[in-house]
Amino acid sequence: MTDHTNVESCDCTVIHEDVVREVQKNMPEEEKLYDLAELFKVFGDTTRIKILYGLFSSEMCVCDIANLLGMKQSAISHQLKVLRHARLVKYRREGKVVYYSLDDDHIKKIFDQGWAHVNE
Repeated sequence: MTDHTNVESCDCTVIHEDVVREVQKNMPEEEKLYDLAELFKVFGDTTRIKILYGLFSSEMCVCDIANLLGMKQSAISHQLKVLRHARLVKYRREGKVVYYSLDDDHIKKIFDQGWAHVNE
C-alpha cells in the first residue's frame, strides 16, 4: 500500500502548454467520458460484482442467482436490470424461465483487469 502522507507536489507555476495541448487533442468527448464513468459506477456494487462473477461460470435464472447469493428474487431482478441497462448482461427466455448471461467477452476482461489490480 502506498503512503500518501508525503505526496510530492509541484511548486512551480509554469504551464507546459505543449503537453496540455497534446493531452487536450487526445481527450475523448465529454459524453464518452460520462458513459465510461457510468460503466464504472455499475461495478461499484458488491452484489452486482457477485452476479457477474457467478455468470462467468454459467448462465443462470433469477432463482438460481438469488439462491447463490442468499437474496430475494426482487433484489436480484433489480440488480439485473441495472446490469442489462449497462449492457453487461443479456437474457434469453425459455418458456417461463429467463436465463441471464454475460453480454460479451469484454465484461470478463474488465473484471480480470480489476481483479489483477486489486491483487497486486
